Amino acid sequence: MKHRLAALAAVAAFALAGIAASAATPAAPKLSSQPQASEKPFINAMQADLMKRFPTAAAAEAAGYFRYTNEDNTGAISYANLQWTSDPTHPSQLWYDVKGNLLGADFSQPDAPAAPNVWGILPARWYHFAHPHVHVVYTDNGATVYGHATSYKKFIAAGGNATAPTGDTFVKLGMVKSASQVTHAFVFPAIWDLIVWVKPNPNGAVAEKNPNVIPSANAEKMSD
Repeated sequence: MKHRLAALAAVAAFALAGIAASAATPAAPKLSSQPQASEKPFINAMQADLMKRFPTAAAAEAAGYFRYTNEDNTGAISYANLQWTSDPTHPSQLWYDVKGNLLGADFSQPDAPAAPNVWGILPARWYHFAHPHVHVVYTDNGATVYGHATSYKKFIAAGGNATAPTGDTFVKLGMVKSASQVTHAFVFPAIWDLIVWVKPNPNGAVAEKNPNVIPSANAEKMSD
C-alpha cells in the first residue's frame, strides 16, 4: 500500500521516509475516495476476480506471492510477486489481515514522467515512488523477520547486485549476521502504484483506510 511502500507498504524507517517524500501529489481539488464512473468497471471486476482466486494468504503464496511486511496501521500485511508491471488480473502486491483474509491489492506500472492512464482509473489516483530501495526478509532464532529495507544507493555502495540481491550484502550492511538467514531479498523499483481495496470499504475502494478492518494490537503505528 502507498503509505508503507505502500505503500505499499511497513518497511524500515528509511524506506518509509523516502516513499513519503516521493509520493505524487494528487491533483487539486482532492479526488473523492469513492470510485468514479470510469473506474467502476475495473474495480468491480478486479474485486470479484481477486476474491475468487486469492481469498487467503495461502492462495497467494501458492501463486508465487510472498510476505515481506509486518502488519501496518491499516491492518494490512503485504505479499509481493516481484512483477512490477501489472495487468488488471495480476497485481504486484496483495494484502491480507492477520488471519490471512484478503483485503486489497497494489497494481503497479513502470516509472515514467506522467502517471498511467489505463483501465479507466483517473491518473491522479496513482502514487509515484521515485526512489528504489531494497527489502530483505530473514530468519532469526527460528522466527521470520519482516519489514526491513535499505536505500538502493547504500545497497549498491556496499557491493550489492541490483539485479539479484544476495544475503552477503546485508551482512556487510549489518542487517543480518549470516547470509544463510536471508529468505527473500529484492529491489523495490521506482514505479507508479495504485491501491485498491477488495474488502468492501464504505469510504471507497481507493481510500487510504477501511473502517471495516480493525488492526490488531501488534499493528505498526505509522503516521498518515
